[in-house]
Amino acid sequence: MIKIPQYLQPGNTIAITCPAGYMAIEKATVCIQTLQAWGYQVMTGRMLGSDSHNYFSGTDEERAGELQTMLDDKNIHAILFGRGGYGMGRIIDRLNFKKFIKNPKWLIGYSDITVLHSHLLNKYHIASMHAPMAGAFNNIENSREYIDALRKAITGAKANYICAPHLLNRKGDVSGMLTGGNLALLANVIGTASDFDTKNKILFIEDTGEYLYNTDRMLYQLKRSGKLNHIAGLIVGGFTDMKDTERPFGKTIEDIILQVVEAYDFPVCFNFPVGHKEENLALKIGVKYRLKVTGSKTQLKEI
Repeated sequence: MIKIPQYLQPGNTIAITCPAGYMAIEKATVCIQTLQAWGYQVMTGRMLGSDSHNYFSGTDEERAGELQTMLDDKNIHAILFGRGGYGMGRIIDRLNFKKFIKNPKWLIGYSDITVLHSHLLNKYHIASMHAPMAGAFNNIENSREYIDALRKAITGAKANYICAPHLLNRKGDVSGMLTGGNLALLANVIGTASDFDTKNKILFIEDTGEYLYNTDRMLYQLKRSGKLNHIAGLIVGGFTDMKDTERPFGKTIEDIILQVVEAYDFPVCFNFPVGHKEENLALKIGVKYRLKVTGSKTQLKEI
């Protein structure tokens, strides 16, 4: 049985922290003001705009300590991460979820936060939210549709997303619990305490800045580890800023994905608006959805 955190009410407190890479506090100003305009209290942690002098927002001990405090605090109703980057995998095993399990709250983010999403769902059966983080609010005019989707999601509105068809889509109509996130992190957590189960689930993947050959390798890691054997359907989000080697790999990202999934018969949706660009819809990991892929549209509807 999946535990669904309480949805937010006006006056509730949203905390912001950076459990991985450094982020200047100025980059969270628009986010803070927007959340306050929505009627929420905002608490910022020391890891946001810290005096770190390297890639991380703080030491492993500092980052884990601040996140632990926020996880345990009953007066915090949701945690919105400032940014991802890299670092969650270094601290995930330091965290104690004993109190959090009794009073779960929405943990909101993507990219490196995929490690936390996978850990929560598969080890503790708690839902979380793959959605824009604090930095996304700085481009709110171009991201308004996706920021609004986050606003609706945290209040409990059921998603009903429709996107344009793609020539390479594979038709189908399936239902299942949603799981997934950043492909690099999904491949990375296989075999760890944060490993994920895909049986009868709708899997979504996205990534950015990877070499094509490395993406091919990560997809084969999913295939060889059995992660694709029994999924209900596959959602392919944005694969942005992809790189190629001097001697070309010889395939597009779409070619790579199609070759990996050709042995299966589940529906596949390409170009779904989730990923590292402005197009990043809020998705509730651990919640049941219906995925319908037709010749005229793709629909992902929360059940």
